[in-house]
Amino acid sequence: MKEYTAKTLEDAIAQAASANKCKSEEITYVLKSEEKHFLGIGNTVTIEAYGKQDVKDFIFDYLGSYFTDLNQAVSIEIITEEEDTYKVILDAENNALIIGKNGQTLRAISNVLRSAVNNEFKSSELHKRLKVQVDVNNYKESRYRKVEAMAKRIAREVSKSHVEASLDPMPSDERRIIHQALNNYKNISTTSQGEGSNRHIVIKYVENEEEVKEEE
Repeated sequence: MKEYTAKTLEDAIAQAASANKCKSEEITYVLKSEEKHFLGIGNTVTIEAYGKQDVKDFIFDYLGSYFTDLNQAVSIEIITEEEDTYKVILDAENNALIIGKNGQTLRAISNVLRSAVNNEFKSSELHKRLKVQVDVNNYKESRYRKVEAMAKRIAREVSKSHVEASLDPMPSDERRIIHQALNNYKNISTTSQGEGSNRHIVIKYVENEEEVKEEE
């Protein structure tokens, strides 16, 4: 995070807001030091702060350097869908190379970028974690729709047969899609089982409709 020093806290936040071209209330900050003097002469306040533009700039620079090293020309679009969530959309001549087999390369890029962003803007005082989602030419959105459709089809079968079904292992974001998709299904419960790369969802029939649905 960047440091800003001014006579008052409000002025320091205003500096950060000006740098990010946003409102002061949109700035996330931590007070690092405050010096008060007699009659207020020479008072200084220093904060560490960032705004959405700081995060976007970091993502652009980080991915730009990453793909330059790989000699890959990639367009980058960043959308802030909600507070603390950044959706990064990539597009290249060879999207399949970025996606990798079963999305493994894309998943690795997402994990590395998410860690880098949170390491850059972390603060023990803030206890705040930024969400970063990476997609390639809407690959993930298409994958989510397929996973959701599959889960609903299997849930209907489980509802009829009363026999639970174990799905193949899948990453946490896809498991979350299934939990959410089946959350309001009558007499259906979802749980995640297994560890690491073997973690998977089990879809069960339950008599008690009030049974709590699991979330990732």
